[in-house]
Amino acid sequence: MQSLITLSEIESAINFWRQRSPSVGEELRLCREASSLATAYARMIIEHRASLPLAELNETAQQAFRDWQTTINK
Repeated sequence: MQSLITLSEIESAINFWRQRSPSVGEELRLCREASSLATAYARMIIEHRASLPLAELNETAQQAFRDWQTTINK
């Protein structure tokens, strides 16, 4: 598994999770996986970062990213 992830990879992972588990409720709440990745995505945009170490993501986001990566690499 890679240790550095890019903004476009996080965006792809978010889209994967949104497709797999669409937003729900009137507030269009994201699933847990997409939400955790969206937090990292927003932070990267605010901090003007093109990439970040996977270790900087919280545990939920790390697992969501790894699961997405495993799925696309099958």
